[in-house]
Amino acid sequence: MSNSDTAPEILRTVDGQPLKEALTRASRSARIRAFLLVLPLLVFVLLTFVVPIGQMLSRSVVDEKFSENMLQLGAWFAENDSLIPDEAAYAALVADLKVASAQRSAGNVGTRINYELPGTRSMFTSAARRADEMAPPFKEAMLAQDPKWARPDLWAAMRSASAAATLNFYQAALDRQIGADGTFEAAPENVQIYVKLFIRTFVLSVVITGLCLLLGFPIAHLLATLPLRYASLLMILVLLPFWTSLLVRTTSWMVLLQGQGVINDLLVWAGIVGDDGRLEMMYNQTGTIIAMTHILLPFMILPLYSVMKTIPPSYARAARSLGATSWTTFRRIYLPQTVSGIGAGGILCFILAVGYYITPALVGGADGTLISNQIAFHMQKSLNWSLAAALAAMLLASVLVLYWAYDRMVGIDNMKLG
Repeated sequence: MSNSDTAPEILRTVDGQPLKEALTRASRSARIRAFLLVLPLLVFVLLTFVVPIGQMLSRSVVDEKFSENMLQLGAWFAENDSLIPDEAAYAALVADLKVASAQRSAGNVGTRINYELPGTRSMFTSAARRADEMAPPFKEAMLAQDPKWARPDLWAAMRSASAAATLNFYQAALDRQIGADGTFEAAPENVQIYVKLFIRTFVLSVVITGLCLLLGFPIAHLLATLPLRYASLLMILVLLPFWTSLLVRTTSWMVLLQGQGVINDLLVWAGIVGDDGRLEMMYNQTGTIIAMTHILLPFMILPLYSVMKTIPPSYARAARSLGATSWTTFRRIYLPQTVSGIGAGGILCFILAVGYYITPALVGGADGTLISNQIAFHMQKSLNWSLAAALAAMLLASVLVLYWAYDRMVGIDNMKLG
């Protein structure tokens, strides 16, 4: 028998092409069409989301305000390791200040150093205006203009700023500052705010997420078990906050929670508290927790409902028929099947909570503000975008770690959001 008699027959299409090759081409064409369909959305996300965020986060490690305008002083720092400036250092400083004055960039230079040492911006702008009048010896001329030019920590800050790439903003975000010897050290306790804000943000976010779970679990269970007409009405009430402006909801809580607000008036009317003992629920952590729990509650209810709706009631009935108590049935039969919904709602509420800043800013006061409020402050008021980017990068990293931990414990594939 010849080899041609034993060779397997090649399947072909109607037009005579090998079936395997035709299927491969069809699959490749389908993938190309699918990619072209999502390409506009991909480009839109890249241009409006990924690129701006990446550009903003790059500011946390790159700041060229000083290095681009103080070239001669930067060259002196590159050639000298000493923190004690000599006449050549002051000569380079004066030369750069003359250029900065001509280019009107002295404010940017001073702003960069002011990030490290508050109160030094005016030194640079004032010295730049008088730089053309200064003559050798430049050290005496600069010290006569302002004795603070001899400060070791000032020269240490300028040395650090002479390099465009820096981790100084991450140091500042960890409540550290440049010391007199040029190294970073812990900032005075009375100005350490960022680490405390990070801790407060995560603690309050955990508390708010826990409250959302405690309040949302029974509501989601009712949604999944009530008859359709009642469940539909309850779902409308759950979704109602989505149809109301966030600012309106927050200001409504301000009316309810303030000292002369509705809740305190009702408590006084009922005799629960005296008129001089009204509860303080505004401009503190209590107000932040109450308002944010209300705002984030639907984000916990909907994932839980989507999971509970798929749990057959027959499981609980079977457990009860076998002698299990209500608590045992809930703990061993019902609750394990809702873990994916609990995880999805929990991570969603937590991530939203750590990034909120409108509600804490309005009802939180000094004790209820979060790290996001400080990021907004540096973006809008102090204009220290590099420090804001460092704080945002640290917050983003912590959220990614949480997301990774959720993936390891529960699994992203098991996440159900509705």
